[in-house]
Amino acid sequence: MDVFSDLIRGVRAHGSLFASSTLSPPWALHFVDGAPLTLCTVIDGAGWLVPEGRPPELLRARETIVVRGPGTFTFVDEIGTTAEPIECGEDCATPEQGGTRHRLGWHDPGGDAGGCGGGQVYGGDGQGYGRGNGPGATTLIVGAYPVRGEISRRLLEALPVVLRADDGGASDAVLDHLAAEVAVDTPGQQVVLDRLLDWMLVCTLREWFDRPGGERPAWWAAQRDPVVGDALRLLHAEPAAPWTVAALAGRTGVSRSTLAKRFADLVGEPPLTYLTRWRMTLAADLLVEQDDATVADVARAVGYSDPFGFSAAFKRVRGANPSEFRGSRRPSPAR
Repeated sequence: MDVFSDLIRGVRAHGSLFASSTLSPPWALHFVDGAPLTLCTVIDGAGWLVPEGRPPELLRARETIVVRGPGTFTFVDEIGTTAEPIECGEDCATPEQGGTRHRLGWHDPGGDAGGCGGGQVYGGDGQGYGRGNGPGATTLIVGAYPVRGEISRRLLEALPVVLRADDGGASDAVLDHLAAEVAVDTPGQQVVLDRLLDWMLVCTLREWFDRPGGERPAWWAAQRDPVVGDALRLLHAEPAAPWTVAALAGRTGVSRSTLAKRFADLVGEPPLTYLTRWRMTLAADLLVEQDDATVADVARAVGYSDPFGFSAAFKRVRGANPSEFRGSRRPSPAR
């Protein structure tokens, strides 16, 4: 498995499309959850995305912005809009809270056309806040992504607070599918939307990492190297193997010295240092997710036969021993 696939595997949409709205100005949507990652894309029209504590970003048709939490953001028709912000969050997509199954708002052709030539758009609380398909209408799709575990947090660390992907590229085809799917209500729609959002996020991140002159993480560029890329795939595919630099060099078909220098130059640290940090990341998730696993069990799962040696390495890398780390990640008992 390549590094990117490993890091993004815990970032999955699951009922996360909480806004698919056709809005006519003036409008203002305040997304209050501060999700780890939120993908915003405009099907048609335009608007301004205003991240907390950051400059506004104009988002035109078929452009996408990914916002990294925990800060919140607002999406408005224009800077200084007169619209009262509508709070949007996870409850907007929860039927039990008055929301719809798939989206915050929808265009209802049978509604009162009023002066806008469109139907009423409803918020998660059932209150109308705009009219769709009127002059200057904007269709917005927003998907929020939870991030599971320490593995995917390494991906978040490589991203800026606001990441822009302009129109064009592989994500355009995904956007076409996404626009078609949100236009209808069909059985299994949420599953399709979730997977399309996952696809859209992967395409957006890949294109952003590959942009000319970009500040990409070292592991992204290193994946493309024929030697270091192979070494990284081996370490991620077999993290518990008894790796030495010589063994890794043998599997990649180069000398020990060549691998050691090339790996350090491209990744920024020696191969076994990288491996130790990756093992401790895997161990951190195992400690939290597998309550019945002992420290010795987790040690063996990441390549340590000696739990004491594992505990020492874990504390050196994570700043706490495995038992302390596990205790700090457990939810507080309800009162």
